[in-house]
Amino acid sequence: MTRLECRGVVAGHGRVVAVRDVNLSAEAGSVLAILGPNGAGKTTLLETIAGLLPRLGGEVLIEGTPLPSGRPVTANRAGVVLVPDSRALFTTLTVRENLTLARRRGGPDDDAVADLFPGLVARWNLAAGALSGGEQQMLAVARALVQKPRVLLVDEMSMGLAPRVVESLLPVVRRIADTADALVVLVEQHVHLALEVADHAIVMIHGEVAVAGPAAELKDAPDRLEAAYLGVQLPPARAG
Repeated sequence: MTRLECRGVVAGHGRVVAVRDVNLSAEAGSVLAILGPNGAGKTTLLETIAGLLPRLGGEVLIEGTPLPSGRPVTANRAGVVLVPDSRALFTTLTVRENLTLARRRGGPDDDAVADLFPGLVARWNLAAGALSGGEQQMLAVARALVQKPRVLLVDEMSMGLAPRVVESLLPVVRRIADTADALVVLVEQHVHLALEVADHAIVMIHGEVAVAGPAAELKDAPDRLEAAYLGVQLPPARAG
């Protein structure tokens, strides 16, 4: 079973450190939500795991094997696939062409994609740039899936989308983890929707992990989440 580990990861942009000593571990078949306010280092962490940014310290491992720093092609070959918040689609190519270009041998075929994203069925021959925001996000995730990811990194799936669209898309993340034998790492601003589909979650503040635990427990402790976002230390619980 695929396992992703970050051990003491330090990352940033040039000399600006944005991620400090992050440790995490998660396995295929699960969803890990990375939460936190803007500027917390969430996207930087995903880009570092994907090899797009060189690490300034620490290790990223897949099944116990360290990934080289700043080598996106190597990370991708190891099964790490990133869906960026920009979606990065080939906007002049059709939906089908975007999928065909990305598909790896043995990756999900068009029928499997259509089963997961029925909203794309009537759009196969439409240019990606002509799709709605929600449809573009479906295509971005579908394009990642046809690459047969072992670790699927999804950055801000809800970016620019209406809440009702987000509510329909996030459950797909759960289905991917359950059926595609992949670990899904989800950066998301819709905290409670993310916790609905996640198994575990961390909250990052100023580049550090402030809170970590089972998603269900964090969902039931809104005061703990609020304190983490605000950088407030909660008093210890009273005995008795």
